[in-house]
Amino acid sequence: MRLANKTVIITGAAQGMGGTISETLAREGADLVLTARTREPLEEMADKLRAMGRRVEVTTTDVTEEAQVIRLVECAREFFGGRIDILVSAAGATGPIETPVWEIEDQAFSDLLRKNVNGVFLPIKHVLPTMIAQHYGKIVTIGGASGMRGYRYRAGYSSSKWAVRGLTRTTALDVGEHNINVNVIMPGIVETPRMDKLCREKAKTRGWTYEQVYQEYVAEMALKRVTTPQDVADAVIFLASDESKNITGQEIVIDGGWAV
Repeated sequence: MRLANKTVIITGAAQGMGGTISETLAREGADLVLTARTREPLEEMADKLRAMGRRVEVTTTDVTEEAQVIRLVECAREFFGGRIDILVSAAGATGPIETPVWEIEDQAFSDLLRKNVNGVFLPIKHVLPTMIAQHYGKIVTIGGASGMRGYRYRAGYSSSKWAVRGLTRTTALDVGEHNINVNVIMPGIVETPRMDKLCREKAKTRGWTYEQVYQEYVAEMALKRVTTPQDVADAVIFLASDESKNITGQEIVIDGGWAV
């Protein structure tokens, strides 16, 4: 197991892509503090991971609220005996779709940036003192392939993913001397309930069928296949393990060639 006895905080931990990442971390031997905004799915995930023999703690957190993030890190330090080896920031939101820039409400734009940028920044900020003190850490952020190119009618979402990319690179420079690796995974369209909702909303707006929207996405991918949550989880394991010990400030784009 590549992460035997490593300690992990993962945000957005219970469902969809985050749930798959949590399960994969546990299979690789990690002990975890799982957090998201809703407790019930977290408890269900925790039961599943404990059945694998892992130590798991659950706490609800709004990662846009600094006081709650501070409590999250304190919870993890207490649970893990003061050590936090890995942070995976998988929480995020979709925001307005099929909306040109001039029609986006200012509040909707600001809310999305707060969720997708502040919600990554705050856990990084508050986990770093622990990682610096122990002279070791792995931070894996989840951005999006829309942070590699423009994304028509998704200005808020694309802007937030460009920001996560910049935050990741800059943090890598700030903390490299402390033996902390910071990298970002940039997934394309991922087969999750969020993707299903996105396709349905887009189909309704355009007057298309679900299949037409789905195939439009696939047609833009060099490999002609949609990313799976496991594709992303496997990359997380690589970046969280010592196999990637000399990789930092980098993007791994997992999108079937959408952003090429």
